[in-house]
Amino acid sequence: MPYSHQFVYIFFCLFLACNSEAQKKSNFKIQKTEAEWKSQLTDLQYYVMRKQGTERAFSSPYDKNFLQGTYVCAACETPLFSSDHKFNSGTGWPSFDREIKGNVSFSVDYNIGMARTEEHCSNCGGHLGHMFSDGPRKTTGKRHCINGASLKFITSNE
Repeated sequence: MPYSHQFVYIFFCLFLACNSEAQKKSNFKIQKTEAEWKSQLTDLQYYVMRKQGTERAFSSPYDKNFLQGTYVCAACETPLFSSDHKFNSGTGWPSFDREIKGNVSFSVDYNIGMARTEEHCSNCGGHLGHMFSDGPRKTTGKRHCINGASLKFITSNE
């Protein structure tokens, strides 16, 4: 790679890496210290929800859960997704074709060097996953690819 291209590449990566910090500076209704989040969440939940991590594919029991109910934020129990909008994407993560309006916030992250639509709980800011445009064409065409660790499931009969 020519020197000028290396410089542009390095600058581009540094610029994008700086932009990924935007979510951390947003103001959400629920504000807690890192110590408070660590004491409330499991290690995996903390990694996913506060450090924007990703759980292993096919590791969440919610991937194959098709009971009727509501998926809520594991950190603050804000309703995020309805089981009526869940589908089997085959990706290994719980997938939905739409969110519960107003309860999921969106931002752009560049953590892998390309723009992706990142999803957060609108109440506490917890990282949920990403949204893609390869979902069911007969509904919204969207695939909300969500980490099961960021969710808690409440059945309809509870």
